[in-house]
Amino acid sequence: MKHSFQTRAVAWVLFGLLHSSTLSGIVYPWRVLAQSIPDEVGRGYNLLELGWVDDAIAAFEDALALYPDSVPANLGLAIAYRRAGRDNDAWEAYDRVLELDPTNALALKTVGLLGTYRPEWQSRGIDALTVFLNSTPEDTEARALRALLYGYQSRISEALADYQILLQSPNPTPDVLLGAAQIYVYSGNSPQGLELFDRYRRTGGAITGYAAIAYARALRETGNPAAGITVLEAQLAALPGNNPTATEARAELARSYLATNQPEQALAALQPLRGRSEAALTLARGLSEIGRRTDRLALLQESAVLYREVLSQTPNPPVPLLQEAADVLASIPGEEELALQLYRQLAAQQPDNRVLAVQQLAFESQLGQIAQPDLRSRLATLLEPLPDNPRDLDRIAGALIRIDPPDSQLLPVYQNLIAAGVDRPFLNFRIAQMFLQLNDPAAARQALEAYIAGIDGRPDPASDIILADIERREGNLEASEQRYQVLLSEYADDDNLVEASLQGLIGVRIAQNRLPEAIALYDQLIARRPEDFTLQLGRTSLAYQEDLIERSEAETVLQNWLTTQPATATPPELFSLVGALPADPSREALYDRLIQVDPYYMPIQFRSIQVLALRDPEAAQAKVARMIAQDPTNLGAYFVQGEIAQNQGDLELAGNAYQAILGWEPENADALAALGGVRFQQRDLDAAQQLYERALALDPDDPNLRRSMAGLTAARDYPLSALEQLEELQLEQMAKGAIPDPEISNQIQQLHEDFLRRRGFQPPWERY
Repeated sequence: MKHSFQTRAVAWVLFGLLHSSTLSGIVYPWRVLAQSIPDEVGRGYNLLELGWVDDAIAAFEDALALYPDSVPANLGLAIAYRRAGRDNDAWEAYDRVLELDPTNALALKTVGLLGTYRPEWQSRGIDALTVFLNSTPEDTEARALRALLYGYQSRISEALADYQILLQSPNPTPDVLLGAAQIYVYSGNSPQGLELFDRYRRTGGAITGYAAIAYARALRETGNPAAGITVLEAQLAALPGNNPTATEARAELARSYLATNQPEQALAALQPLRGRSEAALTLARGLSEIGRRTDRLALLQESAVLYREVLSQTPNPPVPLLQEAADVLASIPGEEELALQLYRQLAAQQPDNRVLAVQQLAFESQLGQIAQPDLRSRLATLLEPLPDNPRDLDRIAGALIRIDPPDSQLLPVYQNLIAAGVDRPFLNFRIAQMFLQLNDPAAARQALEAYIAGIDGRPDPASDIILADIERREGNLEASEQRYQVLLSEYADDDNLVEASLQGLIGVRIAQNRLPEAIALYDQLIARRPEDFTLQLGRTSLAYQEDLIERSEAETVLQNWLTTQPATATPPELFSLVGALPADPSREALYDRLIQVDPYYMPIQFRSIQVLALRDPEAAQAKVARMIAQDPTNLGAYFVQGEIAQNQGDLELAGNAYQAILGWEPENADALAALGGVRFQQRDLDAAQQLYERALALDPDDPNLRRSMAGLTAARDYPLSALEQLEELQLEQMAKGAIPDPEISNQIQQLHEDFLRRRGFQPPWERY
C-alpha cells in the first residue's frame, strides 16, 4: 500500500473516538476511584466533567506537584490535554501513564488512537494496541485502530490479518469495510477489495479522498479502467490542485489512461505535478510507468533524475522508498550501479529478508558481478522453500526474470512460482529458454505458448526469436531461417532485435554447415558491436574449427579475454572456444572453473580429462569409465576413452570404445574414422580401408579423414595415388582461404622422400 495509509488526512472518524471523552467499553475512573484518590486529583476530574478543561489541566498539574507518581493524576492530565487539543502534551502524558502502569487499558487504547494523528507516532500506537489486544482480543475498536495503523505503515499483511478478523463479524461497521477494501486492493486482491467497496456503498457511504483512489485502482485492475477515470476526474474537480490527495489521484488517473491505451492523456494528467518538489516522487512513479509501457527512454531517464533528487533530499530514506527506487532504477539504462548500491544497502539493513537477498543476487548476475555457481547455490538456499506471502513471491519472480540467460537447474523454482499463482507472464518466457538449454524444444514451445497467452497474444518479437530457435533445434532450418529474415526486415530499426536475429541466424548457418556464411554474419555483428568481446570469441571459435585461423591466433583471442574480463564472465562463446582448442595443461584451472559453471558441457569435461591423462592416464581412464557408467549414451566419453587408450597403446580398449559408439550410432563418421585409425595401427589395412570409405561416404569433405585415407593409400604401397590425394586436398584448402595444414605438407614431403629413395636418389634437403 503506497499512499492511502500514510497521513492523518486519511484517518476516518472511527467509532466516534476523535472527539469523545471516552473510548467504548472504558470509562473514566474518577468515580470508581473517588474513595482512593487525593482530593486534589478528584478536583481535577470534577472540573473535567464540568467541561472546564483549562481549569482541570491546572488542577491536575497542581496535584502532580504533590503526587508525581499518581496514575490517576497523570491519566487525568492526559485526558485533559487531549480534550484541549494539545496533542503533543497529551502524547507525553499518556506515555508517562504507561511508564507507571504499562497495562493501563485507557492509556494503551488512547495511545493507539493518537498514533493515527502523526506518522512518527504510528509504531508506538501499534505497540500499545498490541499490548491491549493481548489481554482484550475481542475489542473490535482497538483491532480496527491497529489495522488502520498497519495500513498507514504499509504493513499490508498485518493489516490484512486484523481486517480478516474484523470482517468475520456479522455486521462490520462501514469504516471497517472501507478500510479493509483499501487494504485488500493494495495487497493485490482487487476483486475482494471491489466487493468490500460495494458493500460499503450499500451502507450509504460515499467513497472520497484516498479511498476513491484505491477504488479507482480496484476498477482498473478488474478490467474497468474507464469507470475508474470517471471516479478520479470527479475527485479532482472537487480538490485544489496542490492537495496531496489530488496529487495521488492524478497518478492513478495516469495509470487508468494507460490501461485504456491513452499514453498522451496519461502524460497530461501528470503535467500539473511538474516543478513541485512535494510531488516529485509521485511524478517519478508516473513517468516511469508510462516510459516502460510505451518504451520511451526519455521518460525513464526523467524518472531516474526525479528518484535521485528524492533520495538526496530525504534524510535516512525509509526502506519502502529505497526498495521502490532500486526496483525502478534497475530497469533504466545507466542507472544500474545506483540500483545495485540500493539493493545492497537494503540487504544490509535487513539481513534476514530473503526477498531482498534474491533481488541483490539477481541484479549482481545481470551486471556480471557474481559467478554462476555462486549464484546458483545461494539462490537454491534462499528459495527452498518459497515464501507463502503473495507479494514476496511476486517480488522474487520479478528478480528472477532479470537473470538472463536463466539457469536451467533452477527450473523447478520458476515452475513453482507459476503454480503458486504469480502473475508474471515473462516467467514462462524464461522457462522456454531453460527448456532450450535442456534441449527440449517441445517443452520450450509449450512454455512459449503459455507466455504468449499470458500477454493476451500481443505481438512480441522476442517470442519469435525463441520460436525460431525452437524450429532450428527441431531441425526445421528453413522455417527458422525465414523467421529470422522476417525479423531482420520488419524490425530493421530495432538494434536489439536485429542483433538477436543475426545471432540466431548464425546458429542456423552452423546447423546447415554453411560456416563461411556464419562467419560473415559474425563480422556483421562485430561491426555493429565492436566492444562486445563475446562476439570475438564466437567468431574465433568458428574460424578455428573451419581452419581459417591458426591455433596461435585463437589462443591469443582467448588470452585477451581472460586478462580483460572478470572471472564471473562465462558466456557460451567462451565454452565453445575453450572446448574447440586442444587440451592444454596451462588451461587446467580454466577447465575446472568452467566445469563449476556448467558441469554438463562435455567438451570442457573432455579437455580436463585429456590434461589429466598426460600425468595420470589411469586416473583419467577411471574418470571416463565413471562418466560412461553414469550415462552410457555419452558418446563423447567413449571418444575420450578411445583416444587415451590409443595414446597408451591399448588398441583393444580403443577399438572397443569406438565400437560402442557405432553400436549407438552406426553411421557416426567420426567413430568410423577413429576405428579405422585403430585398425590401421593394428595393420589390418583392409578393415581400415572399409571403415575410412564408410566415413568418407558420410562426410566426403572432412580434411582429416581424407588425410588419413591418403596415409592408408601410401601404406598399401600406392605412393603416387596418396600424393595425388594430398595435393588435391591442399589445393582445395587454399582455394577456401583455409590455413594450410602443416600435417599435409609433412605428409607430402615424406612421400617425396620415400619416392626418391626408392630410385636411389638422396633428397637435396638431406645433402648438407
